[in-house]
Amino acid sequence: MYARVVNVSMKPHKSDESLAIWQESVVPAVKRQAGFKGLLVLATPGRDKSMSVTLWETEADMKANESSGYFQEQVDKFADLIGGRPILEHYEVILEACVADERRQMTP
Repeated sequence: MYARVVNVSMKPHKSDESLAIWQESVVPAVKRQAGFKGLLVLATPGRDKSMSVTLWETEADMKANESSGYFQEQVDKFADLIGGRPILEHYEVILEACVADERRQMTP
């Protein structure tokens, strides 16, 4: 599995607008992308910085999502809410754990 991490600085008092865009537009769209496996959106307590982590089945799925123009379309939705350019990084997921995994293992 692969992860794309995007870090942004938020303009003051724009976090509610940003969250609405995520919920109403980005989440429904990303769920339809080939190879999409999951999403986390994180914010600092003061909401001045934000990070998104998207998980992808393969590196090819992640890269195709970017080269298709989809990724830039989503970034453009936040243009008036963020300061500066997003910082984009790619990772290979080498360990994953969650409570749901433990519950599945315990179910007969």
